[in-house]
Amino acid sequence: MDIIFYHPTFDTSWWINALAKAIPGANVREWKAGDNAHADYALVWHPPVEMLAGRKLKAVFALGAGVDSILSKLNAHPEMLDTSIPLFRLEDTGMGLQMQEYAVSQVLHWFRRFDDYQALKKQAKWQPLPEYTRDEFTIGIMGAGVLGAKVAESLQSWGFPLRCWSRTRKSWPGVESFAGTEELGAFLSQTRVLINLLPNTAETVGIINAGLLSQLQDGAYVLNLARGVHLKEDDLLASLDSGKVKGAMLDVYSREPLPETSPLWKHPRVAMTPHIAAVTRPAEAVDYISRTILSLESGKAVTGQVDRVRGY
Repeated sequence: MDIIFYHPTFDTSWWINALAKAIPGANVREWKAGDNAHADYALVWHPPVEMLAGRKLKAVFALGAGVDSILSKLNAHPEMLDTSIPLFRLEDTGMGLQMQEYAVSQVLHWFRRFDDYQALKKQAKWQPLPEYTRDEFTIGIMGAGVLGAKVAESLQSWGFPLRCWSRTRKSWPGVESFAGTEELGAFLSQTRVLINLLPNTAETVGIINAGLLSQLQDGAYVLNLARGVHLKEDDLLASLDSGKVKGAMLDVYSREPLPETSPLWKHPRVAMTPHIAAVTRPAEAVDYISRTILSLESGKAVTGQVDRVRGY
């Protein structure tokens, strides 16, 4: 079995050695320009078109949970990968736990009003504030995939009312499910904390805009953990300035790295991190990839295959 590997920043030698140990008999090599030798599987992140074009592969694995970048390249260069070749993404590989940590910590930060206390500290004001109740802190999760399910599961233990919105209805215990554009308004109307975990598709680009934000409860909070293109940043800033949205925590942006001139940097009610909410953990990724390849080789059912039409 021949496996080619390409990632512009990862420690390639570590991955090659780890994969070779995890898949007995596999010949794993780093792909370099001009390498047209046989390969059964390709493991990639932002691959050049020539790496995959014309190859008769058994499968391609994207080295991340998001596949919008490779799908965008495939749309621009359909010759890059035959539609019959399955494309897989990393379903969890530790990212679920990281998203849980991030979401829970931020929800509790807002719920206990730590943002307000930090603002008071800057004014040297000693002022206890009224507590929020859980009943007035309904959390709405946009995107009900693997990561959305993990975040909902972690927040349940804290007793918050939970709801989710996605393309199709879900049956998660203790979570009110809304589906489709016709139910988006009802989902938003009782949401105090909006957590975005949507996939990046043509339908979801710009979905968090002035119209959507206006339907949230007054004094809402916005947590964007998915993609920067989902959020109209100017609309968010306007909603913050009007008081409709009380605070925002952003991990992703329309441009990355975020330009120094972006007003997001200086807004007092915007907290930010540099796209680190959930990163690929190599050991867990190798475990998932090796198990999936071995299952494919033995004809067993697998998960994580991307629907190229839906975009996730």
